[in-house]
Amino acid sequence: MAAGEWEPEAENWVRWARTPGHDAYWYFRDGFFDSILPASGRRTLEIGCGEGRVARDLTARGHRVVALDTSTSLVGHAREADDRGRYLVAEGAALPFPPRCFDIVVAYNALQVVADMEATVAEAGRVLVPGGHLCFCVAHPTTDLGVFVSGEDDALFTLRPRYFDRIRVDDTVESKGLTMRFRGWTYTLEDYASALARAGFLIELIREPTPSSTTRYERWRRVPLFMNVRAVKR
Repeated sequence: MAAGEWEPEAENWVRWARTPGHDAYWYFRDGFFDSILPASGRRTLEIGCGEGRVARDLTARGHRVVALDTSTSLVGHAREADDRGRYLVAEGAALPFPPRCFDIVVAYNALQVVADMEATVAEAGRVLVPGGHLCFCVAHPTTDLGVFVSGEDDALFTLRPRYFDRIRVDDTVESKGLTMRFRGWTYTLEDYASALARAGFLIELIREPTPSSTTRYERWRRVPLFMNVRAVKR
């Protein structure tokens, strides 16, 4: 979400993200960490850290993490949960760091909700050392533009007619007693690839992960829910 949009949802997001097994993160994170993320280096930056669950998982895997978010409340929750990390209130499109000071930048389901995706990718390139990596997970560019016609696992998935239109997303989701409002934008594969190229990146890996063993996300074994990308700074 753009600056200020996460703040009203901060407490909802803490409950949503910290309820074990509640959302897709718990069933897709291993595919990202195991297949996309390089070994830890000097410093890793996370853009759009929210309440800090990705940063905590990065720290558990040996990364020295600096993480940021636009929501003051979420950064406060992240700090309370992790006294080993460094958490800042800042915009992904205006990173408060000098050039070439990180080995890895992580954006886990953040690029589709930041105010300016292209500028955020460019800023990631600016703060990475040559040979450093931007690793991100996003809503899959195809699946993000469609919908299942019913709630059954074998339901048909339909796409809207104009894939290349950029659409504002504003959905309120209720699940197992929790409610969360999600806002962002749809982007095509070309949108992401062009932003990476302009920022001086080469794409090394693209993965369409499937969920770990679960019946709750069984339908996402038929169509991709997320796209994971690793790009290297030239």
